[in-house]
Amino acid sequence: MAREVLKGARGAAGMTQQQVADHLGVSLRYYAHIEAGTRGGDFELWDQLEDLFSTHQRYLRQLSRGGDRR
Repeated sequence: MAREVLKGARGAAGMTQQQVADHLGVSLRYYAHIEAGTRGGDFELWDQLEDLFSTHQRYLRQLSRGGDRR
């Protein structure tokens, strides 16, 4: 149940997970869990991701099986 849209947005931006984690001010492990869909992350974090990737957070938060884990 990974967040393929989030992973794709990161790839399209040419960023590694470490670069995104650094931008957000979180650990690589924490960000990897968010991208994997096993952690939710707070609203501020999703706001930052929305700005970073110029993509609405509702779309970024989608899990690959169509759910929206909060």
